[in-house]
Amino acid sequence: MTFATLGLIEPLLRALEALGYQTPTPVQAQAIPAVLAGRDLMAAAQTGTGKTAGFAVPLLQLLTMEGPKVTANSVRALILCPTRELAEQVHASVAQYAEHLPLTTYAVYGGVSINPQMMKLRKGVDVLVATPGRLIDLFRQNALKLNQLQTLVLDEADRMLDLGFSEELANIYRMLPKKRQTLLFSATFSDDIRLLAGQMLIDPLSIEVSPRNVAANTVKQWVVPVDKKRKAELFVHLMRKGKWKQVLVFAKTRNGVDALVDKLQGLGINADGIHGDKPQATRQRALDRFKASEVQILVATDVAARGLDIEDLPMVVNFDLPIVAEDYIHRIGRTGRAGNTGEAISLVCADEVNMLSAIEMLTRQTLARKMEQDFEPEHRVPDTDASGQVVKKPKKPKKPKTSGGGGKRNLGKWVESGEVAAEPSIKPVRKVPVFNTGPRKKK
Repeated sequence: MTFATLGLIEPLLRALEALGYQTPTPVQAQAIPAVLAGRDLMAAAQTGTGKTAGFAVPLLQLLTMEGPKVTANSVRALILCPTRELAEQVHASVAQYAEHLPLTTYAVYGGVSINPQMMKLRKGVDVLVATPGRLIDLFRQNALKLNQLQTLVLDEADRMLDLGFSEELANIYRMLPKKRQTLLFSATFSDDIRLLAGQMLIDPLSIEVSPRNVAANTVKQWVVPVDKKRKAELFVHLMRKGKWKQVLVFAKTRNGVDALVDKLQGLGINADGIHGDKPQATRQRALDRFKASEVQILVATDVAARGLDIEDLPMVVNFDLPIVAEDYIHRIGRTGRAGNTGEAISLVCADEVNMLSAIEMLTRQTLARKMEQDFEPEHRVPDTDASGQVVKKPKKPKKPKTSGGGGKRNLGKWVESGEVAAEPSIKPVRKVPVFNTGPRKKK
């Protein structure tokens, strides 16, 4: 199969050829004909398999072949992304695909001045890539009209819910014309997203080109148990032992990113960090330097879990495990892309055993453990498996109660001295927007 057999027009074929696209990936082969046919679509595929081209290429063809010219302050297609980095990357890809087409493209997101974006929209834009918050700001300031919209794309919709965009999605939904095409693309689809799709899409075609929530088999994964206080020391040890040249490291919090970067820089290691508190220009500069191999270690929060496309990135390290298990798939998906191989190492302490168990249950695999000499944890990380069970050591039989009170009272329950009550597993709750706008007409 070739891109020509999918019915694409010559300008698009020329752009794809210049980019080195030879044959469609599985998701592209199924999605492109469906989008060209005007179907609503819900597509799940592993990260790094070409989802962006799967929706952007046919979308550009539809805009070229159909519909009136875009008017002032209007857009004809809207692609929503959860983060600035992903919005920038998606827009860069769309602009490359549209190089030989008479279409305009633009990206808007927060963290930068809104005035240049308002000026750019005055003449109208055929394809707008946006983060939800900035899109609503532009709409409320009358800098953007959506009455000409033909197609809506939600890229990584599950991440938008994780980041708390449920209310924004509901507001955007109410702004849109009822007659439109809607496409949902993501590497993972939770039950919440399937509920969202049921509210937004009409008779959608569902595409799953790989097992649900499975990481790419091009990534070798394993876990190194360690005490929390020794994680940074272990990371430096592994980096020097393995002579790592380029590593993307994920930390759970912004403070955690800054602390690790400061420690690495203090040891003379060329490191930088990105997180939501940093200005967009600073984040982009750090990313550009990392891509150019001017920075050896890039430490990031989950703002970098999706949307970063770094050619031949050899390794990802989870300094902290993600709170949401699906983010693990997106994190390690930054390596092993486009047929290349990669490695993903997770430094796991006893406090993260429930997160590890959730990841293994989601991916349906038990991650191999490799103990590092001289870093064996004092606080044992309980065994886990893909069933989602945490295998704990059998408790010692309790001693008979004596008048002296050999135990400690803990909320009315006797617990032997030295025992630690297991913490309950808490699953983050995501709020799914509910749209009460009634049925909409199909395009």
